[in-house]
Amino acid sequence: MFFYLMITLVSLLFFAVLDLAKNTLLGWLCAAAVIASLIIGRLLLRHYGRWNKGTGAASWLAALVLLVLVLLFTGPPYALVPAVANKNAEVTEPLTIAQGQLTGVYNADRSVRVYAGIPFAKPPVGELRWREPQAPEPWEGIRACDHFQPQAMQSSTVPFMDSLYHLLGYHDYRWLDFSDNYREMMSEDCLYLNVYAPSDAREGDALPVLVYIHGGSLTSGQPWYTEYRGEDLARQGIVVVNIAYRVNIFGYLALSELAEESENGTTGNYGLLDQIRALQWVQENITAFGGDPDQVTLAGESAGASSVNALCVSPLTKGLFRRVIAESSSILAVKPYHTLRDKEEAFAMGQDILDEFGVRSVDELRTLPADRLEGTRYTNSAMIVDGYAITEPPYLTYQKGENHEEALLNGFNAHEADAFLMGTKATEENYAELITPILGEWTEEAVRLVPPGSVEQYQPFLIDAKGETKGSLNKLYSAAWFTYSHYLWTNYMARQERPVYEYCFTKTNRSLGSFHAGELPYAYGNLWRHDWVYEDSDRELSEKMQRYWANFVKYGDPNGEGLPEWPTSKGADEVFELGDHIGVIPDPNLDIYPLLDSYQASLEETSSP
Repeated sequence: MFFYLMITLVSLLFFAVLDLAKNTLLGWLCAAAVIASLIIGRLLLRHYGRWNKGTGAASWLAALVLLVLVLLFTGPPYALVPAVANKNAEVTEPLTIAQGQLTGVYNADRSVRVYAGIPFAKPPVGELRWREPQAPEPWEGIRACDHFQPQAMQSSTVPFMDSLYHLLGYHDYRWLDFSDNYREMMSEDCLYLNVYAPSDAREGDALPVLVYIHGGSLTSGQPWYTEYRGEDLARQGIVVVNIAYRVNIFGYLALSELAEESENGTTGNYGLLDQIRALQWVQENITAFGGDPDQVTLAGESAGASSVNALCVSPLTKGLFRRVIAESSSILAVKPYHTLRDKEEAFAMGQDILDEFGVRSVDELRTLPADRLEGTRYTNSAMIVDGYAITEPPYLTYQKGENHEEALLNGFNAHEADAFLMGTKATEENYAELITPILGEWTEEAVRLVPPGSVEQYQPFLIDAKGETKGSLNKLYSAAWFTYSHYLWTNYMARQERPVYEYCFTKTNRSLGSFHAGELPYAYGNLWRHDWVYEDSDRELSEKMQRYWANFVKYGDPNGEGLPEWPTSKGADEVFELGDHIGVIPDPNLDIYPLLDSYQASLEETSSP
């Protein structure tokens, strides 16, 4: 009896590991054969009187070794991600763009056409590594755009760990789902975009266009992540484009040698230049999908929002878009807490990278394989003021009123920083020390304003280090790293008398809730991809948010019939809550901003010539 109990437990555990590791069906069959062999072998040995502790131990050992081999040798293959969830998707009629003819696929209810993996630039490989993106090559015949192309080179987790994140963090893991038993491909050849168009949209329809830039700290991410795919938002009568760009060392390495070899003197912003090249492609080609190149709205979240902010001040983007949606980030502080760094700091890291790989020049660095470069211990996660793509600190451009966007919808989530501080234990003893990096000499005043333990921690993660002051720490970091940037952006736009709408997302659910990125599946209509995590109230909120976003893309105003009125922000004292309650509320971090203003002003003084 004990034997059968043990083999049941071992089988269940091993099959759970196989599922989490995304092993192929062959692996499951092999594992079943090993377990069956163990059972049959025991029965035969007992039948012939040869079963004893020694043979039993040897049988178990052999079975365990075989199971480990099964796990190792039947892992998931690398594959491209299908453009739509429905199998055997119907292919669209061919259409013609500047590069040639292409086809896409229809989604399940045939309401949207999806064109996945369209190249918008030459592959940035070989001699084009760390150079400005070049116009794409034409092709002959009809290109089938039915799979997303590889994501940019980046660090990746093994499938088992990724599954654990979704099981324990997002709570959206689906057991025994063999449709995604593969590893998503990545390549240095990554400059592709995806277009989502209403099925009945045709050339000349002049539908408004939303161009979305993904986040990922400028070090990771892809333009086809399920939470912000444009399939459902396109049903609102707009064309959605999700773009890729180079990240980390390939996208943001900065070296004086690279600046010298560039005709424009640029370096450190290759990912940003990719985004600009994608916007140029939209101008040249979006009419073929029924879109209007004169009605383009930029959108982005996290580092994507910081990128959008940079595009708003770049002299290279004037006339490429009209409106902006920015979620959970900007680079408008005097010294942003992330996503923008000093050129000297970037050049120093670039030299460190040369030393790390034992090379003396960029030409030598270009000869190294991409996967080796990706293993660098240095993180290239910020843009620079290079004098070409970004000509001055962005806040100065906004002070002059020379930013490009005509209207802005922007905002933040209620608990932005919590996930980033999981490994930090916050106690009364170290509280002041932990907040000094974001407030400097205003730390003591911040401690009085937000005393240790005065804020209850929101939905602690399973592996959170916690501590009695963790809620207070999370609040201060959320304000500094994220919400302050929108307070600044909203106020700049209000002073310029341009329409601006600021939100605060507060919805709690069984997944990310109002943590960083929690709003994405609501705004872009992707709750259905993990439907079991959400309830009717989530779906109702998502429907409203999709309409707000789509209305803004169409009219520069999120309001519409049947929606709670979202007033323009005259300043950032109040925000528009999107949660169980929808309506105007005081900004929850308003009392912290004066301290951050003072801290940033001191940085401006010390950096002035």
